[in-house]
Amino acid sequence: MITLASIHCYPVKSLGGFSLPEARLTDRGLEHDRRWMLVDDNGIFITQREVAAMACLHTAPLAHGFRVTDIRTSEAIDLPWQLDNGEEMAVRVFDDALTAVRANATISAWFTERLGSSMHLVYMPDPAHRNVDPAYAQGITSLSDGFPYLILSQASLDDLNARIRSSGDPAPDLGMERFRPNLVIAGGEAFQEDTWKEIMIGEARFALVKTCGRCVIPTTDQRTGERGKEPTRTLASYRKRGNRVEFGMNAMAVEGATVRVGDPVKVAI
Repeated sequence: MITLASIHCYPVKSLGGFSLPEARLTDRGLEHDRRWMLVDDNGIFITQREVAAMACLHTAPLAHGFRVTDIRTSEAIDLPWQLDNGEEMAVRVFDDALTAVRANATISAWFTERLGSSMHLVYMPDPAHRNVDPAYAQGITSLSDGFPYLILSQASLDDLNARIRSSGDPAPDLGMERFRPNLVIAGGEAFQEDTWKEIMIGEARFALVKTCGRCVIPTTDQRTGERGKEPTRTLASYRKRGNRVEFGMNAMAVEGATVRVGDPVKVAI
């Protein structure tokens, strides 16, 4: 039986996320997922690609917002789920330009101090839209790299870890947090998601539209910010397509309002 194993939300782009037992679906992704991000003085988005220490800033939900904790020092700051009023700032995510709302200077200074370069925390309000790549789907997304949802099978990660172990690498198995999925599937075969076109998770339907090409972030330890060679080295040996290493599937929500851990997953190939 194939089921939904876990659900993961990342309220600030490229910071650590948290798991939850159920989540509301929106056209931009899971509710609260990647509606905040850090940008430089020119409004250009910043991720762990450029600042690996962002991996050390973890989030956790609160009643009316969320907490960001620097796990190196235990220092924390609390933020609301949304920020609809404030100073506007022109920002950019890859080629997409939009108008965001900037958090106050005290909040941005907290991130600047911990990450070592000038940063501004901004929020994507509802009127700000980003279209997904029309070559693959129609719709919008939040501040994710490209699509509203990322789906991965636990069997795929188990296969990857087995291959890394067989290479003689003594390091502990890599955790799913390195790959930043929203929805993790239990049961079935490794890389089954590659062939899925549509799936039902409970009463929600998703279209899987594009494989996820991987950057340097999965090589980053999500507790220390240190980089290594895995999993890119092993993935490149059997998951390379052209100049991309692929792991996971980008997806769009087609219908449904909620998903819950334990929901059955039905596949339409």
